[in-house]
Amino acid sequence: MALVHISLIWAVYAFVVIMLLAVASVFVHIYQTPRDRYPSVTFTCVIAITSLLATVALLPVDVALVSSTTSSKLGQRKDWATQDDVDKITSSLTVVYYILYSLDALLCLLGIPFAYFWYDGYDEIATETGLQTARQRLLGALKYTMAFVTIVVVLLLVGFFVPVTRNKNGMDLGYFKKLLTENRGERALTFALGVLMTVGICLYVLYTSLGLLLFPISLIKTAPSISTLGSRDSTAVRLEINHERQRQLEGRSRGNPDLLSSCDRRELDTLAREERTLIQRQRLVEEAQGEAWSCLVMAWYKMESVFRPFKLLGGILLLLVASITWVSMLFTAVDKAKNSTCKSLCGYILGSVNFFNPINWALIQSAKIFPIDYVMFIVLALFFFCSSIAGIAAVGIRFLWIRVFEIRQGHTSPQSLLLATAMLMLIILALNYSISMVVAPQYATFGPQTFCDRAPEPPLEMPDCSNNKDLIKPCSELAENPAAQHVCTPCIGSTFLNRITLNFPFFGAVFFWAQFLFLGISLVTFLASLFRFPNLGERQLDEATDEAEQEGLLASTGRRFNANWQDITGRASRNERTDN
Repeated sequence: MALVHISLIWAVYAFVVIMLLAVASVFVHIYQTPRDRYPSVTFTCVIAITSLLATVALLPVDVALVSSTTSSKLGQRKDWATQDDVDKITSSLTVVYYILYSLDALLCLLGIPFAYFWYDGYDEIATETGLQTARQRLLGALKYTMAFVTIVVVLLLVGFFVPVTRNKNGMDLGYFKKLLTENRGERALTFALGVLMTVGICLYVLYTSLGLLLFPISLIKTAPSISTLGSRDSTAVRLEINHERQRQLEGRSRGNPDLLSSCDRRELDTLAREERTLIQRQRLVEEAQGEAWSCLVMAWYKMESVFRPFKLLGGILLLLVASITWVSMLFTAVDKAKNSTCKSLCGYILGSVNFFNPINWALIQSAKIFPIDYVMFIVLALFFFCSSIAGIAAVGIRFLWIRVFEIRQGHTSPQSLLLATAMLMLIILALNYSISMVVAPQYATFGPQTFCDRAPEPPLEMPDCSNNKDLIKPCSELAENPAAQHVCTPCIGSTFLNRITLNFPFFGAVFFWAQFLFLGISLVTFLASLFRFPNLGERQLDEATDEAEQEGLLASTGRRFNANWQDITGRASRNERTDN
C-alpha cells in the first residue's frame, strides 16, 4: 500500500512537470517575435524555465512523501515506516533535488550564455555565401561561453575552500547542528547556489514586487480593449476623419498656412502627428493579420471578448490572493525578526512559527488530502511566475536607467528572450526560498506532521496520544521531546535552504532583509496603481510609435464603452463612424 501511494505521488509530479513544460512553451511562444524564431533559442528557453519550475514544484512532493510516513491524527509513525524506509525516501528526494539544482545552475550559467552567443554569431549572408560554417559558429560561441565557465569554476572553488559557520559566540544551534556542511563538494554546490540566489533576490525584489499586485490590478483596471478585429475598421475610419479635417483647414488657408489662426495651425500640426500615428498603427495591424490571421485566431479574439467579465473576476480573485500572500509574508518576516533562533549569526533561521500565517495554515490543512495542497501550491507558484513576467514587461531589461531590451508579447527578440529567461531563472531560485521560508515555512519544513508530546509509557516504545488529542503537537525544529526527533522528518527542500543560510549567514541576512524591501515596493506599487487610469488595449499597437504622438492620440481617443460588442462582431461601431 505504501509503495502504491509513493508511486502515485511521483506520478502526479510527472504530470505536473508536463503541464509546466506546456506553460513554459506557451510563454515563449507568446512573447517571442513570430518572424524571428530560432529552434535553439526556443528549446533553451523552454527547458530552462521548465527546469526551474520543476524544482519549485518538487516541494509539495517532498512534503507529501515525508508526511506519508506519519499519522497526523495519532502523532506517530505508521507501521510500515521503519527508519530504513524513511531513509530511502529522503535519499531519493535528495538525489532529485541535487540533480535539479545542478541542472538549474548549469543552464543559467552555461546553457543560456551559449545559446545567446550561438544566435548572436549567426550571419545570414556569410552563411549563404559559405564564409561562415556551423563549426566556426560553434567555436565562436564556445569562446565567449568560456568566461561563464570561469565563473562556475571560481564559484565552486570558493565554495570548496571557504570556511563555514561553527558553533561560536555562544550559539545554541541544537537541531540545526546537523545542517552544518562537512562535505566539501556539497559545500561548493551550496555556495554556488547561494550566490545565484543572492543575484536572484535582487531581481525578485525589483521585478516580482512590482508584478505581485500590478498583475491582478492590470486585469481589473484594463478598459475594454479594441482588439485587432476592431482596430482594422476603427483606424481606417479615424484616418479618414483626420484627412477630411486636414482638407478643410488646408482649404481655409488656400495654400498659405500663415492665413490660419494660431489655434488652427496648432490643430493642423496635431492632425499631422495623429495621421502618422494612425498610419503606423494601421501598418502594425496589417502585419499582425498577415502573420497569424485565421479563423481560429478570429474565434479566439471573439471568445476573449465574450468572456471579458471573467477576466475582471479573475483579477479580483488574484488581487485577493496577492493581498493574503503579502500579509503572510509580513507576518513571517516579523516572526523571523523577533523569534529567530540566533538572528544574523545563523541567517535568521526560524525554529517554529509563532504568528498565524493564512497561506501556511491553508497549505497544511489541505496537505492532509493529497493533492489538494499541490493544486494550491502550483497556483501560488504560477502566480508568482506571472507576476515576475509582468514586472519584467513593465520595467524592461535595463542598464541603470537605460532600457536595453523590451519584453512585449509577440515583439521580443531572441536576445531579449534569452536574457529574460536568465532573469526568470534567477528570480525563480529566489522565489523557491521565499515560498519555502517566508510564505509557508511550517508547510515547507514539516508539512502536516505531528508528534505525541508526552513521555513514553513502558512497555510502549513510543508515547500514545490516542486518548488525549490535546497532546498532539505540530512538528518543529525546537521540539525537545525525544518522540519528536523520532517521528518528525524535515523536508529535504527546506533542509537544503536552511543549510545555505546556516553555513553562509551572509546569504541568509540578505534573503531576510530583502523580504521587507519586497513588501515595501509591493505596497507602494499597489497604492500608486490605485490612482492610475486604465490602459487601453490599443496602446499595445501604439508602443511602436513615438511616445509624444501616442499620448496626444490617446488623449483624444477616450474610452470606448461599446468595445465588447465591436470585438464580438468585428465591425466598428456606428457612433464612431459618425463621430466628429
